[in-house]
Amino acid sequence: MSEMHPIMWKEDDQEVLQSSLTKKLYRILDDMEDDSSWLEEKIWAKDRDTFPESVELNGEAYPCFSSVGFAWGLAIASSRSVFVDGSSRLVPILDMANHNDLGAEEVQGGTVGTFGTTKGVVLKMGQGKKYEEGKEVYASYGPKSAAEYLLDHGFVPKVARSMRTSVAELTFEVDKADRFYDDKLDVLEFETYDNSPMEPTQSFDVVSEMGNDGAPDPAMIQFLRLAKLSSEDAFLLESIFRNEIWEFMSYPVSEPNERDALEMVVAACTKALEGMEGTESSADDEDESSPASLCAIVRASENRALTRTLQFVNREKEALDLKEYYQERRLKDLGLDSEWAPDDSAGNDAYGDDDEFSFGQTRAPGSLDW
Repeated sequence: MSEMHPIMWKEDDQEVLQSSLTKKLYRILDDMEDDSSWLEEKIWAKDRDTFPESVELNGEAYPCFSSVGFAWGLAIASSRSVFVDGSSRLVPILDMANHNDLGAEEVQGGTVGTFGTTKGVVLKMGQGKKYEEGKEVYASYGPKSAAEYLLDHGFVPKVARSMRTSVAELTFEVDKADRFYDDKLDVLEFETYDNSPMEPTQSFDVVSEMGNDGAPDPAMIQFLRLAKLSSEDAFLLESIFRNEIWEFMSYPVSEPNERDALEMVVAACTKALEGMEGTESSADDEDESSPASLCAIVRASENRALTRTLQFVNREKEALDLKEYYQERRLKDLGLDSEWAPDDSAGNDAYGDDDEFSFGQTRAPGSLDW
């Protein structure tokens, strides 16, 4: 029971996993402890006849309404639930289907019943898949990273172990000490996505996969440009730009701002990689399902994603002078991006000799007949 799920592991194994992940296990454990303590104080302890700490089955005691029993319940619910119609759900019978990487479909929302009008869930056979009587029916738990499989289901399937796709998570936040913090908070709350305000703390996945050069999520860079907006670029936070500023952040704002945004990614990747250094690797002959082996798999996967992202961002930093920034784009939109030459004043002949006018003038001072 102690090795069925990371939240049930021994403390030493949990500590190794904590240093192997960018999705931090301790946050999950802290939330679980808070919920368990609240239930203990408000409900369980007040009626132990109804909520016993343990139950006996076949002469063996099992934890029930206690912190250990609560952790076991969460592990079961997490490992067997499916994400359908925007929510995590436990579906009777289908929650017993094991995962298969090949030839299996995910549990999906649908309709059931004689007339197909009752809302429910559906598990379809994979393409070309046929089940014979007595054979086990499998489901796919979805396209998840090695860390997500381990934290959600307590195991890492072969596809995730292959590292053809490696994923890590980076978390950023708008600095509360930023003098423009309130303005940026206002932009995130009201001017980002329709009906979906953003929090000042955001997490993003960084991915390494075949055919991907390590480019980070554009939404992450967009968020970081806003987070690092300062100095001469802060005029974009004025109310006149409020409806457009989030779109402006989709493109480079200025060289200093772009450098600061990329530096945040470099710092986050470097910190995560340093946190994984010195963590013990599992022995080659160790059980693949042991906590140490699973930690090593997740650590290698996340290290790959972080390293690939770090390499890409460092290349981007070397090419900052090749990017087009806000001022250049704005001048181009206004048709003012070309250099002025004396011939550009042609067209003022209707007002007299061209030499009498400066660039942009249409009449000489004092020449207007009132």
